[in-house]
Amino acid sequence: MSRDFAVKRMRLCHKGDDNSYFDSYADIAVHEEMLSDEVRTNAYKKAIFALTDRLKNKVVLDVGAGTGILSVFCAKAGAKKVYAVEASNIAQQAQKIVKLNGVADKVQIIQGILEEITLPEKVDIIVSEWMGYCLLYESMLTSVIVARNRWLKEGGLILPSTASIYLVPICDDEIVCEKVNFWNDMLECYGVDMSCLTDFARKSFSKEVMVKSISCENILSQPSLLVNFDLYTVQQEQLNSVAGDFAFKSFGMADLQGFALWFDVGFPLPNSSGYQKPNNSTTTRGDSTLQVNNQTGTNGSTHAELHGQQQQESSSPLTNGSRVEKLHGAATPAVQPPPAATAARISAPPTAADFVLSTSPYKPETHWKQSILYLEREQMVEQDTLIEAKISLSPNSTNKRFLDIELKCRVSGEGNRQSHQSFLMGYETPAERRNTENTAANNNEVRG
Repeated sequence: MSRDFAVKRMRLCHKGDDNSYFDSYADIAVHEEMLSDEVRTNAYKKAIFALTDRLKNKVVLDVGAGTGILSVFCAKAGAKKVYAVEASNIAQQAQKIVKLNGVADKVQIIQGILEEITLPEKVDIIVSEWMGYCLLYESMLTSVIVARNRWLKEGGLILPSTASIYLVPICDDEIVCEKVNFWNDMLECYGVDMSCLTDFARKSFSKEVMVKSISCENILSQPSLLVNFDLYTVQQEQLNSVAGDFAFKSFGMADLQGFALWFDVGFPLPNSSGYQKPNNSTTTRGDSTLQVNNQTGTNGSTHAELHGQQQQESSSPLTNGSRVEKLHGAATPAVQPPPAATAARISAPPTAADFVLSTSPYKPETHWKQSILYLEREQMVEQDTLIEAKISLSPNSTNKRFLDIELKCRVSGEGNRQSHQSFLMGYETPAERRNTENTAANNNEVRG
């Protein structure tokens, strides 16, 4: 099966209620898109059937079951009972699929909101395809956390069990040709000069997160880890803000157009220890902002292993953006993080031995593609130019399933070029956009 994921559309309505979110998943086109993504679906299938010994005669909870394909996988892999919870009306179609595949005696479709349903028993395994664009768009991870806290047995498994977000600076001349130079061409096409709109066009597409594929040639530095989530331990309040400070060195001369975000998720191995319920002696972070800035040599090598690159072991700590010389053979020194950077690691990212589903540009394309943050103005960089970035991701105040992203960028060199931009990942009405622009203008006046 082949599928072109060139056109992306957000699944959510601009309304802030969950009904519009669940209604969007009643649209069969959404499920067609996801099931056409063979990388995604086969990763889950491979991970599930690798756990046949752990699944045999066990009870499974499928969070956000959709068409029920993951539930069918679990039943065929030996599960005794699968509770497939789906809030949208696609649950009615899932019931037909379960019956057609001969597992209706094992899979029970429950149409309802996960946070509101009651199960008759605890479960041994939770499976869910909860990831949105940029990992956290749609905010479905909170439902998995609720399911874990309420229903997962001690030693139980979560599929996937880890999730990591990466950040990297990029060049992308294609977007300039497509979105900016288009207005320069109007004179030749129609005899009307519209070149005055180029700045406006650039600012317009630099306000929203663009979901598109980039190639390895677009990448300007070594990708860096923004955050790791261990799904056995992560808490809901830790999703209120995910932030990090970064320092990158440019590979060579290019126009810095923006930054790309993508994610990997890792599935547990058959010998995984599983979920351990927290006790009174467990230490948890009291704040609601996650900052991941420093990486050890072990963690730094993980991204290289996942994306088919070679790296030698190092016992010295590596900072974000500092692994250029190890992965690309350059003899440049490691870049140190900004002075304000702090170290706080949530969990180790998946190792090369784990089953990994990656949305990296180094790997086959998925329907998630990459999430791109374009700068309002491109900035020229040269070999070893220092690019510093500070980024934060948080749920939108109007619609918690949307994402607000703040990006600060500073490029070393003449003028010490800086930018500070706010992005929305989600649909915004014209009235809401005006309010956002007015708020940003007021904030700029205060900072000025």
